[in-house]
Amino acid sequence: MRTFDEEIARHLQEAAESGELRQARGYGRPTTENPGWDATPAALRMPMKILKDAGAAPPEVALFHERARLRTALAAAGGADERASLQRTLNDLEQRISLRLEMLRIHTTTP
Repeated sequence: MRTFDEEIARHLQEAAESGELRQARGYGRPTTENPGWDATPAALRMPMKILKDAGAAPPEVALFHERARLRTALAAAGGADERASLQRTLNDLEQRISLRLEMLRIHTTTP
């Protein structure tokens, strides 16, 4: 029975022999240095790379955009009721962001 690493090596060898590997983006070129790689926790590096390669952003980015939108709306709000409602929404969102980031921190740190 082959190990997982041996199976991966076999698939890579087959892809190289068939020419399929040459079609891969960046084939034969050195990898470029990604400035965020070292700053990203090891457990998140591969998932973040997959998202980046797929042209998708992590869900936290959407939360940050929503926070910026709410802050802009709050600054432009006229009435006290509107401001209070926007502030509550912003507070709830900031709490969600904090909890999400804390969860990522806890689950990606090494013991």
